[in-house]
Amino acid sequence: MRIVDITREPVELYKILKFESMANSGGQAKLFIDDGLVKVNGEVETRKRKKIVSGDVIELFDEVLQVQLVAATQSTPKPSHTKATEPPPAPRKKRQLLKPFKG
Repeated sequence: MRIVDITREPVELYKILKFESMANSGGQAKLFIDDGLVKVNGEVETRKRKKIVSGDVIELFDEVLQVQLVAATQSTPKPSHTKATEPPPAPRKKRQLLKPFKG
C-alpha cells in the first residue's frame, strides 16, 4: 500500500489516478473509472469526480493507495519592493513616424 499525501480535500478521483501515474492522462483515468476497474474503499466506483478525502483507499489493477491529508507547507514570503527603493523608469524615446509612400 502506498500513501498519497494531499494538502486539501476533497480531491476528485480521476485527478489522483492521473497525478499518481496510475493513468497516463486524465482521459485514461476516466476510462478506467467508467470501465469499473477502480475501487474506492473496497467498492467499485464509476463516478469520475468522486470526492476523495483523507482515509480513503483507492485500488486500480494491483496498486493500492491510501490518501492522507497533510498540512500545506508555507512558502517563505518574497521581499517586497517599494516604489521608493526602485529606480525611476528610463525616459522613453520618441519614435519618428514615417510618412506613407506616394508613388
